Amino acid sequence: MKQVIRCGHLFDVGEKRFKDGASVYINGNVIEKVEYGAAGTEEGWEVVDLSGKYVMPGFIDCHVHLNMNGEPDGTASMASATDGDMVLKAYVYAMKDLMAGFTGLRDEGSVGFTDIALRNMVEKGVVKGPRIFCSGMPLGTTGGHADSHFNPYIEGRTSMGMIVDSPDAGRAAVRENFKRGADQIKLMATGGVMSVGDDPGAPEFTVEEMKAICDEAKRKGKLTSAHTHGTLGIKWAVEAGVATIEHGTMLDGEGVAMMLEHGTWLVPTLCAPYNIMKYGVESGIPKEMVDKCSLVAERHKASTKMAYEAGVKIAFGTDTGTPFSAHGTQALEFELLVNDGFRPEDAILSATKNAAEMLRWDRKVGSVEAGKLADIIAVDEDPIADIRVLQNVTFVMKDGEIFKK
Repeated sequence: MKQVIRCGHLFDVGEKRFKDGASVYINGNVIEKVEYGAAGTEEGWEVVDLSGKYVMPGFIDCHVHLNMNGEPDGTASMASATDGDMVLKAYVYAMKDLMAGFTGLRDEGSVGFTDIALRNMVEKGVVKGPRIFCSGMPLGTTGGHADSHFNPYIEGRTSMGMIVDSPDAGRAAVRENFKRGADQIKLMATGGVMSVGDDPGAPEFTVEEMKAICDEAKRKGKLTSAHTHGTLGIKWAVEAGVATIEHGTMLDGEGVAMMLEHGTWLVPTLCAPYNIMKYGVESGIPKEMVDKCSLVAERHKASTKMAYEAGVKIAFGTDTGTPFSAHGTQALEFELLVNDGFRPEDAILSATKNAAEMLRWDRKVGSVEAGKLADIIAVDEDPIADIRVLQNVTFVMKDGEIFKK
């Protein structure tokens, strides 16, 4: 199928601005060419009229959890679910994200490798869905953020993680994740907000343990990402060679300098604490979770702003799936980034060019240009003037197929 999209305004990721009067020619699922100027009549090309819209590359959310959908206590909701339940839920939630303009997702940890199962079915054409970059099961320490239960009769693997307590155990878990088809390794470097009985500020893995995990992933040519809140845990993760810092809640100047030196990415996820604090205990979120979040929420915003102003590489991510961060609503993150000091064009860039580069997808997506896959979205109004319009995407194309118009 040959299609030509007549764009009112097309976002150029290189120039970081919208340019008027573009025509995007798509042959099958690949962009053949982009032309500017008066639109001619092309025989054999089906015209898609977006002449009144603001057109962009499909967004990529680099931090979602496809097994959860904003439940007040997502970990508890998974306790009795089967892997079959989780795959079906993940499919429904992934489609919500796609319809909101997110043509690509990085799942940051799923039950029983169910993210990998869904990705495989999408790639084989069994079901429709966004592109999915998979972590498999995240790695954590005994009693840490990935160890989501206290039943002494259950050992080794929890509903949300693989428990490893030594460098050798870490290497083995990395190998198993890659055996199952993971694209990267997620590790829990510090305590968390959603987990019971741990401290978000406290490191959980040692540098030696994380270095073993990172080195094993690098040997396979794969990425690593680290859940981090506390200052020391962030620095240890960067020192160990983690590719992407998730949350980065309590960054300080030294941590920012280390990230710049190592070329480490930051994925801020401002949505997660925003929604926990907005809805609070009254909504059913466990009190310990709200209490922990209240200690870090403001620091999180300050850390993100500091990293942005210093020039740390930033990719868009939301922690969608966590309490009241439901799938399909994560474009709120754009508004929160702009409120935190980001220029609107940089917020858009974080979810397009930057996200694709971080995931090593940049040869195929992240921009609207010749040779890239046709992942294209549009909104009715100018997001540079009002970033909130990105919360109402009115056109979605993935792989040359129109999902929303």
